[in-house]
Amino acid sequence: MDITRFLKHVFMPPALTRRRFSSESTEVIVKAIASAEQRSSGEIRLAVETALPLRDLWSGKSPIDRAAEVFAQLRVWDTELRNGVLIYVLMADRDVEIVADRGAAARISLAEWESVCRLIEGHFKAGRFKEGAVAGVDEVGRLLEREFSARDVARPDRDELPNQPTLL
Repeated sequence: MDITRFLKHVFMPPALTRRRFSSESTEVIVKAIASAEQRSSGEIRLAVETALPLRDLWSGKSPIDRAAEVFAQLRVWDTELRNGVLIYVLMADRDVEIVADRGAAARISLAEWESVCRLIEGHFKAGRFKEGAVAGVDEVGRLLEREFSARDVARPDRDELPNQPTLL
């Protein structure tokens, strides 16, 4: 086990995450998600986790593995067109991961998802958490619009997943 990583996770205060993603910031993020989803049939979820649970930390769980678990827990896969996308943030590791359901993953390259992650991480590194989350949501929305445009769907878009960010 990496002792530095362990200490970062153990001593990362949840209050800091709540302060960085305040109710005012959350409202802006909710509006950004709703706007992005109106342009496509895709669904976007944002989950922010302060630190890994001790059992996951002890076992050396990677951020991408935890993101996959959160994807399942939040049921991001539960959309009609299989084009749900999770933006997962692990504050203690300063890491952003994107997990896309099979419909979106088949059409959007891993390099494009990674580019969105780096965009968000750049904002976060500069202390711009709300701006980083909104920029990431907008970019994911642009990718979903390119591949799953609302104009191409016979039925009106339904909001299949909550737009509220989840703080874990």
